[in-house]
Amino acid sequence: MSPSLYPVLVIGAGPAGLTAAYELSKHQVLSLVLEATKVVGGLAQTAEYKGYMFDIGGHRFFTKVSLVDQMWREVLGPDFIKRPRLSRIYYNSKFFYYPLVPMNALMGLGLWESFRCGLSYLMAALFPAKPEDDFETWVSNRFGKRLYQIFFKTYTEKVWGIPCHEIRAEWAAQRIKGLSLFSAVWNAIRPKPSAGKQKAIKTLIHEFEYPRRGPGLMWKRTHRLVEERGCQVLFERPVEKIYWEPGRVKAVRAGGEMFRAEHFVSTMPIRQLIEALDPAPPPEVRDAARDFNYRDFLTVALMVKGRDLFPDNWIYVHDTSVTVGRIQNYGNWSPEMVPDPNTSCLGLEYFCFEGDGLWTTPDHELVELGRQEIARLGLIKYEDIFDGTVVRMPKAYPVYDGTYERGLGIVRKFLQTVPNLQLVGRNGMHRYNNQDHSMLTAMLAARNILGARYDLWSVNADTEYHEEGGEITEAELAALESTQPLVPARVGPE
Repeated sequence: MSPSLYPVLVIGAGPAGLTAAYELSKHQVLSLVLEATKVVGGLAQTAEYKGYMFDIGGHRFFTKVSLVDQMWREVLGPDFIKRPRLSRIYYNSKFFYYPLVPMNALMGLGLWESFRCGLSYLMAALFPAKPEDDFETWVSNRFGKRLYQIFFKTYTEKVWGIPCHEIRAEWAAQRIKGLSLFSAVWNAIRPKPSAGKQKAIKTLIHEFEYPRRGPGLMWKRTHRLVEERGCQVLFERPVEKIYWEPGRVKAVRAGGEMFRAEHFVSTMPIRQLIEALDPAPPPEVRDAARDFNYRDFLTVALMVKGRDLFPDNWIYVHDTSVTVGRIQNYGNWSPEMVPDPNTSCLGLEYFCFEGDGLWTTPDHELVELGRQEIARLGLIKYEDIFDGTVVRMPKAYPVYDGTYERGLGIVRKFLQTVPNLQLVGRNGMHRYNNQDHSMLTAMLAARNILGARYDLWSVNADTEYHEEGGEITEAELAALESTQPLVPARVGPE
């Protein structure tokens, strides 16, 4: 018996995949969502251990995209709560507020080091390094070389596992666009404008909204809503083959089953997508699979006696004596993440490559490593930790190295030959997007299926809204809707 034909097949039940299904369902277009694991949410899931819940990576719910904000509120309703944001940098056995508080930084660094940092910043402002192709140069030009070495280099190299001069400047431009030493200092000392006039830089936002029981609540609710509208989400269906011919994708084999559809939306990592194509694509496309690299990470969640251990949502660890890169305090994200109010749950994040020594270390050894390192940092006492667990997350971060742009160019050219396949989301487009940006690409892909003409790659490259630009509205999206030459046909009711 031949497999059923679905209007739309979505690969992946993370934020982008479920958003695409949700947007289509609002227009009575049914979709089938295939998820490789047993849970929805991808990197934005909420893991749970003995009643303790933890956010894999930490997901602030803050956006300037009105469509995304509307969906969050539609799905979460009163379970969307406002939380204060506090994050600090641990460096040289001291804590520095981030965003920068001038007196805190001055006292922590000392007068002489502060003077040297100021002189370094002045030199960078007067004589910026060119070309500005890599992360090290991009940040040094905006903060000065000394502040770059103190507050950016160590942590960034922990995250990516490669030297900062090998990371493309596009990553910095996308993630911290608009932030400079001047803007950080000015934000700290300027008179506060009225709410209607304030134009906040995202990295400087001091509060955010958050689901009561972590980001996974958002995606569990979305899963339920799309199924109530007639869509279907199938778990443990890793994609094995994607059958295509010039002009279209025809079907997907996942978990040993065949699924046919008219339109396809993929959130799977581009490298895996290329390797799954059948027949094999042209040689240059196959070669492009090697151009996409990924960074993985794992979280060691520690259960600790006591409450209010420290006020931060998370702490960046700029210390080469420990391996941990960032520490989350889940009770400060939402008190409902911790079942016993007299205890706390901390998440120690370790960045690694899938299969390396850290990744393959047994869980009990990783828990012990976490206990030793957090005690060494002086945050809590070793003996106050009474339990722990480990969660691994492969391909958490697409790497912006020297090869990815070449691969993207080849893949985008190939996609022009299969217009019923659209790539969305962080790994789907190999863009280090936040959750809201991944959702936006999925919303626009769904609208393309309904007859619109958005070039998802152009929208993704436009990061102006991402940090410091104005809110993206329906009117602004309408202005973008004229760039995609190959338009999928409308499906569903007119």
